[in-house]
Amino acid sequence: MPTSSADLARDLFVTGLRNAHAVENQALSLLDRQLDRVVSYPEVADHLRMHRGETEGQIARLEEILNQLQESHSGLKDTALSMMGNLAAIGHTFAEDEILKNSFANFAFENFEVASYTSLLSVADAGAFAFAVPLLRKSLEEEQAMAAWVIENVPTLTLKYLSLKSADRTAGR
Repeated sequence: MPTSSADLARDLFVTGLRNAHAVENQALSLLDRQLDRVVSYPEVADHLRMHRGETEGQIARLEEILNQLQESHSGLKDTALSMMGNLAAIGHTFAEDEILKNSFANFAFENFEVASYTSLLSVADAGAFAFAVPLLRKSLEEEQAMAAWVIENVPTLTLKYLSLKSADRTAGR
């Protein structure tokens, strides 16, 4: 029996929501590892803490949408991506310019999340999941704001790193 386009849209939507939930759990791991190590950059730590709170809200919103669809998140995906987030963050700890590497990775990660929420909003519209649009749009706006903050602060962060490094102070983290 052929699957209807409504069924396909629902399946894609649920899969996308589960994937986004797992990615947000990965983000929490990345943020936590970075917060453990940010020493010389309190302005970065403050923004990471703020975004960590937003990420927790994004997870709650995704769970709310999944609950309304009578679905649940994927514990396996959540665990796997959370572990990958820890490993990725640990990988940068060996870099002399860890703070810069983390900023570049954060920019890429935030833009990945922007694309994910943009895709989910498209499926929500196509699949008539209007109830989810305001929740997804809020998450999208938060991710866009974080991506913008990261890229806007790369020059300042780079120059601060250079200044600390030339003064022989803790610069990398």
